[in-house]
Amino acid sequence: MTVACSLSERLAVLLAKEFSDGEVGFTGLGTGRAAAVYITGIPLAAMALAQRTHAPSLTVLLAGWSHNPDLSQLHSLPELEFDERLRDLPCEAQSIDYPGHFVLKRGDISFGFSSGVQVDSQGNLNGVCIGNPDRPDVRLVGPILHPEHMTLFGREYIMMPHHEARNFVEKVDYVSGVGYPGGLAGRAELGLHSGGPALVITPKCIFNFDREIGRMTVRSIHASVSEAALRSATGFELGDLSDVPPTPEPTEEDLHLLRNVVDPRGHLLPDLDQGE
Repeated sequence: MTVACSLSERLAVLLAKEFSDGEVGFTGLGTGRAAAVYITGIPLAAMALAQRTHAPSLTVLLAGWSHNPDLSQLHSLPELEFDERLRDLPCEAQSIDYPGHFVLKRGDISFGFSSGVQVDSQGNLNGVCIGNPDRPDVRLVGPILHPEHMTLFGREYIMMPHHEARNFVEKVDYVSGVGYPGGLAGRAELGLHSGGPALVITPKCIFNFDREIGRMTVRSIHASVSEAALRSATGFELGDLSDVPPTPEPTEEDLHLLRNVVDPRGHLLPDLDQGE
């Protein structure tokens, strides 16, 4: 029997199955309701669900310094890196400072989560500007940790809270996080022999990658999203979608854990508009 669930819950369950026992997952903080849910809430819920099912030794690293926080005690999502809500949240340990470059370069972080205003068909991210970088039409928040996430982490999950043609473009206006330009061979030419995006999570579908050629492909389409709507909202060619399955539904057990153990207060996974 299929149990009614929100898109946020569906995405958290899907992501949880991507993680393995013993890995370290890193997520930061987002501002704005949809961005905070996609960048912080869904990743945290997914990692916590994985810990309670198949990956008990998975380590959650929140905001770079809070290790395995007790998410059930959250009264609202923290918005700042040293927000008192995060500072006072029970956890296994707190780092004195942010993970340094030695930690990143030796591969301590198995996977992370990024977002941007633009992502292109090769998985490149843009969080810097819209338009010509020399004279941009709009300046954005900046790369934050895109370069590190997309090169030094074992893999990256790109979390896009909005899915419109202006967000999903054939070529980003500025590369702040590198995907697969020229495929795996192209990354190798840049000195990158590991890492890169694994999935792109959106309100309409899940993308994965043909890493050899460096091209995004549709892995699944969310319930109630038509093929025509997906094509219209994407600024690059998607190819044949006739055999693409729907995004899987969570089990009753998954939803019970999410709602009663992982997120009993409902702050991590509010119901968002699927049409964004």
